[in-house]
This record gives sequence, C-alpha cells and structure tokens, in this order.
Amino acid sequence: MTNTTATGVKTEPGIKAIRLRHPWRNTFAVVLLLIVALFIADAAMRPAYNWPAVGKYLFDQRISQAAFITLQLTVYSMVIAIILGVTLAIMRLSPNTVVSSIAWVYLWIFRGTPVYVQLAFWGLIGTIYQSIDIGLPFTEPWVSFPTRVALSAFILAIVGLALNEAAYMAEIVRAGLLSVDSGQEEAATALGMSWFQTMVRVIVPQSMRVIIPPAGNEVISMLKTTSLVTAIPFTLELYTRSRDIAAVTFETVPMLIVASIWYLFFTSILMVGQYFLEKRFARGIGDRRPDKKTDDASAALTGVTPVVGSGQPTVVSPATDPHQGDR
Repeated sequence: MTNTTATGVKTEPGIKAIRLRHPWRNTFAVVLLLIVALFIADAAMRPAYNWPAVGKYLFDQRISQAAFITLQLTVYSMVIAIILGVTLAIMRLSPNTVVSSIAWVYLWIFRGTPVYVQLAFWGLIGTIYQSIDIGLPFTEPWVSFPTRVALSAFILAIVGLALNEAAYMAEIVRAGLLSVDSGQEEAATALGMSWFQTMVRVIVPQSMRVIIPPAGNEVISMLKTTSLVTAIPFTLELYTRSRDIAAVTFETVPMLIVASIWYLFFTSILMVGQYFLEKRFARGIGDRRPDKKTDDASAALTGVTPVVGSGQPTVVSPATDPHQGDR
C-alpha cells in the first residue's frame, strides 16, 4: 500500500527495522563492571597501597618540582626531535643518493639500538671526549671547553632523548608527506609556486592529518621515556625522584602510585590537545553524517533517519519522480 502526500506524490511506506538483541553482550558488560568494582574496593582496603601516604606525597614540593622537570625534558626533547625529524624526512625523500643514504644510516642506528643504551652512552660522553674544541682541523683549537662543564646531565638527557626520537619522527613525517597525492605538487608547480611555497601551503597542511595521530602518540611516549634518563645519570626527573624518596621512607608502592598519578595527569592533557589538533586538521575529511538534503518538490528526507520517540531506526525511501508513471 502506498501513501499519498499533500502534493499528490506517491511514496512507499516506511520499513521498520527491528533492533537485534544481544543478551550476552549486556551480561559481559555487567561482569566487567563487577570486576572493576571489586578491584576498586579491594584496593581501597589493602594496606600495601597506603593511601594516606599517597595523599601526603602527591603535592610534595620535591615531587612537584620533579614533575615540572619531567615536563621540561619532554617539551625540549620533542621540539628538537620534530625539527630534526622533518630535516631527516626531507633528506630521505631527496633524489641525491648521498643525502638519502646518510639519513637512512641515521635512522638505522637510532632505531636499531635501545634508548637506554643510547642514554648510557651519552652519560659517558665526557669520558670519550674530554673537551669540546672549536677551530680548524689538525690545528690548535681557538676555543676549548671541558665536556663535563659544557654539557650538564640535563642537557645530555635532552640531547639523548631528542636524537632517538628524531628517527621515529622522521618516518612519521615521511609517511605524511607521501600520503599527499603527487598531483598536488604538480598543480602547485603549474601555478608558479616555488618548492618552499608548495611544501608550506599545499603539502604540509594536507599531510598533517596523517602526521598528528602518531606524532601525538610519540609525545606521550616521550613523557614516559624520560624515566630512563637515570642511565646518564640524571636523578631529578619524576620517577627517579619518587624512587629516591621511597628508598628513605620505605613507601615504595605509594610513591609509585604518586608518580603514576602525575604521569596520567600530563598524558590526559596531551591527549586532549591531540584530539583538538586532529579535529582541526581533519576538517572536511571522513564526513559520515547522513544526507539531510530536502527535495524541493516533495519536501521528503532521503537517507536513514531515526523515528523520534520510537527507539527503533526506520529507513525512509527517497522521493519518487512524480512523472515516473507517465513515461
């Protein structure tokens, strides 16, 4: 049976789709909630966690200062890593074999060795190179600085983290640049744009949609990797500072919880920032909203729309051509 609208257009009746029931899915969700509730109740009463000690040291001055230093290590290292990573990505894409080979060797070394080993190596740099000399090769140096004086443990930590992270950022940036169709560069060249203008105005803005998600993950990973700078050794970051306090107070588990809360706080902020960056650079991409355009003749909606108040989805058929029966 067909329905007739006010304009005399015949439309097919709506098809009601009955939602499938999943009792086992609901049962599994209830079991998960019970497990979580039992874990929270057990953790609240277990003496080993010592929640009063957690509250005591959570905002301790030594812990808050260490958290700020950890944040500094993350920001400084990532800024250097991003700049160096973009440079290495461009070198990898260079048609010059020597340039691309040097970039490939860099990635091979820093991606192929553990970051803890690299940091331990940077901690011994003062033993390998006793001084930093500036001048012409094979001549007396113009200026010479003792390495242990010129490079503090904090600077060595930043250098070690940044050089390791640059290798991963280079591959992320390279993947983003390769995701842009080559026709974009050809079109920009046809418009008279230089290589720099093409990269800044055309290629990079389009590649950011691919670069942002893995780059955001690398920033969060860098925040946690700062706990390895004890290999240099640098002992003022969050994890090592909390471990030193635990060695005196014998509150190992509470201090680990304190450090974890600070790490979760920083990563939560970074995840929110990553979400808004992804949303900004993904504008106009992957729009999956149903088509809500209205036909001027029949004023009927096309697409899949829910029936308000019914709790069941309804498929609304597109408007038919009023002259279809005359043909």
